[in-house]
This record gives sequence, structure tokens and C-alpha cells, in this order.
Amino acid sequence: MNPASISRYHTDLTGKSLKACHNADSNAKIDRVVAWFTESKENNIVYTSRNDKENKDVYMVALRDDNGTLIGYYEKHEYRNQETRSLYAEIGG
Repeated sequence: MNPASISRYHTDLTGKSLKACHNADSNAKIDRVVAWFTESKENNIVYTSRNDKENKDVYMVALRDDNGTLIGYYEKHEYRNQETRSLYAEIGG
């Protein structure tokens, strides 16, 4: 977690499993996206949710090392009018 996420979620999960704070459905989606990120260096961003209350779209974005190997991901929050793509469209969802 970075300082912004700790502040937003009012908890510090640094060093803990990401899956411990998600339900089974969310964990399955995380696994699906990570598998898709791993398939190709070209697979780098997935639209995952919309929050109308905050007028934002949320994406999962691959983090890669200098060789293009997946080393993790982050959530990108875009405060703007709604995305027009379908949720998880990039991975056939």
C-alpha cells in the first residue's frame, strides 16, 4: 500500500496478503486479471468498476520490470465522466 491508499482506506495492509481484505468474488477477478497481465506484455490495463457517487472509474494497471515481466499491479482511480468500455472487456469479460 502507498500512503494515499492507507489514508483512503484508514488501514495499513503493508506486508499482508491482498486477498485477505477481499471477498471470494473479488479474489477471483484479481486472479483473472493477473493471469491476463501475465499472458502478454501488451496486456496492461483493465477497466474494473464505476463509482457514480464519486464520479470515477477504476482500472487495474500492470506494473512491469525493465524486461516487461509482471511484478504487480495498482488501481488507478480516474475522477471523470463514466468510461464507455465494458467492465473487464479487455480480457473477454
